[in-house]
Amino acid sequence: MSHSVTITRTTTSTTNTSYIVLNTGYMKTVPGILKLLQLLLGIACVGILSYYYSHSSLYYGGNSEIYFFLMAVTFMIGTFILLLSCLVSLSTGGIISKTIYEVLYHAIAGILILVASVLLLVKLSDYGRSKKIDAYWAAGIMGLINAVLYFISTFLANKSYRGI
Repeated sequence: MSHSVTITRTTTSTTNTSYIVLNTGYMKTVPGILKLLQLLLGIACVGILSYYYSHSSLYYGGNSEIYFFLMAVTFMIGTFILLLSCLVSLSTGGIISKTIYEVLYHAIAGILILVASVLLLVKLSDYGRSKKIDAYWAAGIMGLINAVLYFISTFLANKSYRGI
């Protein structure tokens, strides 16, 4: 199946000492803004869990805490790589949205982060209030918001992939 790719005019900025061209126009698009928000929420979740994590886990086992941390780190790195590739290449943003990769990536990220957030929040509901638990609640809620953003990205990527 062949797709036609249209590269739209974007604003770029260059420096005299570097040959890297930044596609700053991508950050003005809805997918660019969504990726940036996903990255920022991922950084916040990873930061909270990194700061409050200790070897004596929140509860016995700590499986949902570790799973949430793993999903947050995984998709934070993946989203950073996608965003970076769209920023440093004029054609990547237009081409990658025409492939099934972005649809699958965002769908899988949305599902796994949703599951990890729900598991963490359900486990947290068994415990009283403390500074660490309140911070984990915040991370879990940010994870739910991030999952919604990934599902919105999935919808937009699917529209782009189907050519709608």
